[in-house]
Amino acid sequence: MSTSERNFARRIDLTSLQLFVAVCELGSIGRAAEREFIAASAVSKRLSDLEATLGTALLYRHARGVDLTPAGESLLHHARSVLYSLEKMQGELSEYADGVRGHVRVHANISAIVQFLPEDLGVFSRAHEAIKIDLEEHLSSEVIRAVQEGAADLGVCHVAGGAGELQSLSYRHDRLALIVPEGHALAAQDAIDFVDSLAFDHVGLHTNSSIYVAMHEAALSAGRSVKLRIHVTGLDAMCRMIDNGLGIGVMPQRAFELMHNGIGRGLVSVTLNDAWAAREIRLVARDFSTLPVAARTLVNHLHAAANSADATERLAA
Repeated sequence: MSTSERNFARRIDLTSLQLFVAVCELGSIGRAAEREFIAASAVSKRLSDLEATLGTALLYRHARGVDLTPAGESLLHHARSVLYSLEKMQGELSEYADGVRGHVRVHANISAIVQFLPEDLGVFSRAHEAIKIDLEEHLSSEVIRAVQEGAADLGVCHVAGGAGELQSLSYRHDRLALIVPEGHALAAQDAIDFVDSLAFDHVGLHTNSSIYVAMHEAALSAGRSVKLRIHVTGLDAMCRMIDNGLGIGVMPQRAFELMHNGIGRGLVSVTLNDAWAAREIRLVARDFSTLPVAARTLVNHLHAAANSADATERLAA
């Protein structure tokens, strides 16, 4: 941080930012003063001082209340972000005071969450009860962005498009399969090329998901298109749609096997011959060596689980 940036940070008063946000939300200095239990004149003075510090007008003042200037709109966005971060910091630090000795923020894609993370995180949590894990599901592209921007300590996702400057470690491998109803024209096949499924309606995930992107690119390279009849947000919803005759779909083979007994018992999986159907799920971080101890402990556990799984698969083969 430069000298000018440090000086700017010292001049910004968090209480003034909080009052500014309150005035913006209520549209009135008087109503904001009532809500924050402070004199209206004191609120007005703090806002004037804030404008003087920033060197620009933030509010249009009129008889009915206030309106935001363009600079005020920009400050409101940043002020809310700062105050939210402070609230989140307070919440996390209070957990340490309550005895939680570690807090790891993990973002993962649906394939990792459905197939591998429940067992691996369960084992980890039983061995490290003092470490809290916050897990959120996102698309792979969003997972990578969250790690890049610092919103997540650790990401678990596919990085087929590259992870930029992020570091990554191998976690697990999965394979995509075509899911069809029993009795479907393709159900008797042991394995097919994906292009052979393009004559049929598909049930697919979000258009930004790694699975859909791979399907779209495969169809495009064949001069065809995917007849996507329905978009769903989860693999369980995909199975239910397929089970009710609304199309066929592509999903990880292991995820289908895990859900098969509870959802879509009338479905079968058909192996895809395509090279892109074999995928790797990786752990991503900005720098593994600089992660907090709790996060590094989790990374070591997940990486070890991956090595153990690979050894088991080689032994079975």
